[in-house]
Amino acid sequence: MIEAVWRIESARLIAGLARMMRDVGSAEELAQDALVAALEQWPESGVPRNPGAWLMAVAKRRAIDLIRRNERFEHKLGELGRELESEVEVEVEASDHGAALHDHIEDDLLRLVFVACHPVLSTEARVALTLRLLGGLTTDEIARAFLVPEATVAQRIVRAKRTLAKERVPFEVPEADERVARLPSVLEVVYLVFNEGYSATAGQDWLRPALCEEALRLGRILAELMPQESEVHGLVALMEIQASRLRTRTTPSGEPILLLDQDRARWDQLLIRRGLAALERASALDVMFGPYALQAAIAACHARARTPEETDWGRIAALYAILGRCTPSPVIELNRAVALSMAFGPDIGLDLVDELASEPALRTYHLLPSVRGDLLVKLGRADEARSEFERAASLTRSERERTLLAARAAECADRSTTGPSS
Repeated sequence: MIEAVWRIESARLIAGLARMMRDVGSAEELAQDALVAALEQWPESGVPRNPGAWLMAVAKRRAIDLIRRNERFEHKLGELGRELESEVEVEVEASDHGAALHDHIEDDLLRLVFVACHPVLSTEARVALTLRLLGGLTTDEIARAFLVPEATVAQRIVRAKRTLAKERVPFEVPEADERVARLPSVLEVVYLVFNEGYSATAGQDWLRPALCEEALRLGRILAELMPQESEVHGLVALMEIQASRLRTRTTPSGEPILLLDQDRARWDQLLIRRGLAALERASALDVMFGPYALQAAIAACHARARTPEETDWGRIAALYAILGRCTPSPVIELNRAVALSMAFGPDIGLDLVDELASEPALRTYHLLPSVRGDLLVKLGRADEARSEFERAASLTRSERERTLLAARAAECADRSTTGPSS
């Protein structure tokens, strides 16, 4: 229970503390102190009705203690102390009566994203730090998202915090011109948080809907804050349409359901309409679609198809080709291979997948053998497909996905013993 609360509240807690302390490293340490207090007290006292406010109140008390120990006590206390002490009393009250925190267009979470995406940091450090602070993702989860070693991510995060403190980066939403410069990193962060919720990289849960909801909330705030940016609307469109499928992506017991097997009648039509409207807003700005708007256009092809057979796979393959020219990536090429196989036959898709097998970034990417296995099944090569699904199962960190891939491997073994498919 405490872990679940922490997953939900940690980003808001760190963001609020960073605004007050003007230092994300100190904010994260204070938040961790509050978590330790919860682990010590809640098992006996029970989880408070407003756990977020309780954690913030404890963290702010610790912040006051930290300020008082600082040699610059008078200056710091004059700037922050009275604010913290008064807010502690308000939030203790809130924790007792379940009062909700108010959201503002330039709220603490949005400030935290822009601070973590400051130009003094490398692009990789910006994304890693924000995923750590905003989404509460572990370094391992971030490493899986980037297909890089966990130690690399850990070093990026530590260095990023030191750099922000050294450069005294202000905790604020930047002015309009600077927002545009930082926007690509911000959008990448928001989308990676969404993806971690949409398809968890590790653990027993296939979905983490709270992360999807947080990414959507931030995306909508960005769309209000930067209405003339096509890619902001493109990202919102993509997330809205993807989120429309969430309740159909698992069975009641949590097993994954693949896209072509989902009950499309249960897709959330409100989210689809919102996504298509956001895509229209991106189109209305009359600029060339960027990566997120292109992905949203692909998602829209699925959303508009009432059945899998009605899907315009030719258009999807063409959109992936454009996307690949816009942002070259072996993962995009893998997705294009799937679309080509659906549009023109599995042998066409398999040729492209085999070309991608030598890509270094895909050597430990479980979806490469998974896609290859699926194409081999369609070509009647069940024994080869079994080996691919077994390899994919060994590479994934998701327990649900591992079970699904192992089951597909077993199906292939059964087919190979009963002869070729008719």
